Amino acid sequence: MEQVVPWQALIDLIEPHYPKASKKGGRPPYPLATMLRVHLLQQWYSLSDPAMEEALIEVPTMRRFAGIDLISERIPDESTILAFRHLLEKHELGVQIFETVTVHLSARGMTMR
Repeated sequence: MEQVVPWQALIDLIEPHYPKASKKGGRPPYPLATMLRVHLLQQWYSLSDPAMEEALIEVPTMRRFAGIDLISERIPDESTILAFRHLLEKHELGVQIFETVTVHLSARGMTMR
């Protein structure tokens, strides 16, 4: 997936809408790249928000793909996963993500099924 998904293009697409760390303190947002990877895993495996949270806890390969180190980093909970999905929906980024990936694959002679 590292070669097939245009990671930087997708991050650039979402980043203007993604929350920034607050100067007032509080919990900083997860890295955008991590949340994007979690979102795509959720879509690929048709997982609900609670099931995605559980998979990140239970499946080391999913954590590794998402860039989460269980020892030193916290895992996005189901409400964080839901909030990210709602952010994408609010800004109608789902279609743009799909189109970006499609163009990227087409340029490499691949198609999505």
